[in-house]
Amino acid sequence: MKLLSVNVGKPRPNPWKGLSATGIDKRPVDGPVAVAAPGPKGTGAVGLAGDRVYDVKHHGGTDQAVYAYAREDLDGWESELGRPLVNGVFGENLTTVGLDVNGALIGERWRIGPDVVLEISCARIPCATFEGWLERDGWMKRFLQAARPGAYLRVIEPGDISADDPVEIVHRPDHDVTVALVFRAMTREPELLPRLLIADALPEEDKNLVRRRTTA
Repeated sequence: MKLLSVNVGKPRPNPWKGLSATGIDKRPVDGPVAVAAPGPKGTGAVGLAGDRVYDVKHHGGTDQAVYAYAREDLDGWESELGRPLVNGVFGENLTTVGLDVNGALIGERWRIGPDVVLEISCARIPCATFEGWLERDGWMKRFLQAARPGAYLRVIEPGDISADDPVEIVHRPDHDVTVALVFRAMTREPELLPRLLIADALPEEDKNLVRRRTTA
């Protein structure tokens, strides 16, 4: 289990959401990248130095500090889309190999390299920017059906990371709430929502959404 690449965004126009820019265009970088907790959502800050988000209402902050996606899942999408997909193309900061990212548990912790510890917080929910960036009509619907969303992580212990750093799972909580389960519950299968609240590490924003949807 390791990082294949560490990817940082290059700002580009965002006509798909009517925003001034988007940071979805992530590209692999050479050398170490500093990782630190970015603070609350709303400033555009994320966990990797040199990166940021521009839709500050929906992205960034403590619970979406780092986004990871598995190279194995990118390879599967290559076959379906019929085109090569480079590391970072889904907007992920970390392209991994050997890790079941979607099967990771909420609250699971990864040590990356000697210093950095990250914690799985929630699933990525697709938006219009993602569909526009891939230039694929119906992409959001297909992404929802596949339930391979990749994971957001929060920073527990800061430090530097680099491509080829090993990834070790150092903690797995005692529940069955995976990234894929959260994604399915939040998007297509609301009957699963009550199962999510046993995951203490789920962001408070998501817990509140679950409570609203299950008590309405």
